Amino acid sequence: MTARALFISDLHLAGERPEVCERFYRFLREEAHGCAALYVLGDLFEAWLGDDELDDQEGGPLAAEVARALRQLSDAGSLIAVMHGNRDFLLSARFCSAAGATLLSDPVVMQVAGERVLLTHGDTLCTDDHDYQRWRSVARSDQWQKEFLAQPLAGRRKASRALREKSKEVIAAKAAEIMDVNADAVRGAFRRYGVRRLIHGHTHRPAKHELNVDGRPCERWVLPDWYGRGGYLLVDDTGPRLVSF
Repeated sequence: MTARALFISDLHLAGERPEVCERFYRFLREEAHGCAALYVLGDLFEAWLGDDELDDQEGGPLAAEVARALRQLSDAGSLIAVMHGNRDFLLSARFCSAAGATLLSDPVVMQVAGERVLLTHGDTLCTDDHDYQRWRSVARSDQWQKEFLAQPLAGRRKASRALREKSKEVIAAKAAEIMDVNADAVRGAFRRYGVRRLIHGHTHRPAKHELNVDGRPCERWVLPDWYGRGGYLLVDDTGPRLVSF
């Protein structure tokens, strides 16, 4: 049987979106069943406020349910690899242990179907969005995370809601092009890592982009978000292809 690697991102799972959560559980049982590897390239959750969400009662059982569902796939023999997104960058060792998952650095080069492939969430490629890049630098710092995680979970939840509301206002005022990847940043990534294939999410613009970098044919695959139809990238020995639900 052909080894299959599946790639997903930007699911934004949340208790208030039960239909998407059910689609995810069905995806794990059906499409992902028997796969060699499942790569989650960021934003599995709409927000992740710390691994103590696994114990949370107020926020509902979603965190623990997702971890159990991933663990079942892992126990059946599939590699589960998770990468931070811009919404769930506080995912840490405890969640990964519960889910039977490996936490990937961003970016990372992995061997997939005999090809070296560069994997990233994609937000670092959006270099024209200067406001976001400044915020990302702050939020990924040890100091900010230590101070944020020191708050009670209820306080973190309140702060997260406020940040999301502010983010919606800021995004609404920006040109769409600013929030897409920068062409020079993409070419720089291909040069830096010496690969021909790049897979990322974040921009919610699923597509295959072909480009030439210093005489080398390269391809950039953008994963679909799950706000709409949802889907995934399937890679096997016949090559990659985007699959919509």
